[in-house]
Amino acid sequence: MQIGLIGLGKMGGNMRDRLRNAGHDVVGYDTNPELSDVDSLVDLVDRLDGPRAVWVMVPAGGPTQAVIDQLGSILKPRDIVVDGGNSRWTDDEKHAEELAKRGIGFVDAGVSGGVWGLKNGYALMVGGEKEYVDRLQPVFEALKPEGPYGYVHAGKVGAGHFAKMVHNGIEYAMMQAYAEGWELLEKVDSVDNVREVFRSWQEGTVIRSWLLDLAVNALDDDPHLEKLRGRAADSGEGRWTVEAAIDNAVPLPAITASLFARFSSRQDDSPQMKMIAALRNQFGGHAVESSK
Repeated sequence: MQIGLIGLGKMGGNMRDRLRNAGHDVVGYDTNPELSDVDSLVDLVDRLDGPRAVWVMVPAGGPTQAVIDQLGSILKPRDIVVDGGNSRWTDDEKHAEELAKRGIGFVDAGVSGGVWGLKNGYALMVGGEKEYVDRLQPVFEALKPEGPYGYVHAGKVGAGHFAKMVHNGIEYAMMQAYAEGWELLEKVDSVDNVREVFRSWQEGTVIRSWLLDLAVNALDDDPHLEKLRGRAADSGEGRWTVEAAIDNAVPLPAITASLFARFSSRQDDSPQMKMIAALRNQFGGHAVESSK
């Protein structure tokens, strides 16, 4: 299948490689000319045969809106736009309505996999009309992990990003639990090898997970996380998850507390946030701040 891909950063660039490895024809565009296959969005659209499919992987908010506005003016009826960034689900509804006026389809795709997605595949949560989702199925199959899981058509427009938002909220709480346990182990005198305690949990325990594996990787690199400053940012999806919980009267105490813990990290050099920062760097390549 032929597809255009806009945004060739940490995830977008690896997605282009994974699609090409699966035999798909990918035309990529990025504002960095060293990464781009074409010089402009117009050139990208011209390189694609109709009906076209264009996947957008740029930051949520203004950048995504600007790209979709431009695509709306140059794409043709029956073309499809996929927003694979971390957009708010309410923006999806607006984008779908705007593009539909021009006969252009819209699909939202929550994408999880970080810097490991090229090798392991990306978990995909997709929202949109079945007609458009079905046309994109070869691309989804190439991007997802091998096996029966890792992809879902979650529902109508907005469902994909809503599902990804909740996924990220759960991720916040899981990382916070590992971070709190790590700090407590580090604090007591009786435990003198916290790294190996974490490693011992990787097999046979109910708390084993990929995040635990990444925590061990981080501790192998820096046994006491002394090189990191205890500060962790939030991407926005944790806030949206809590806001959605309030709107729907759903109690989310663990996810809400984990979000507030990140806010506290901006006031002090929090030991727990050293682990959160290390985990975010391990799975997503997110920037960390040095302690020095």
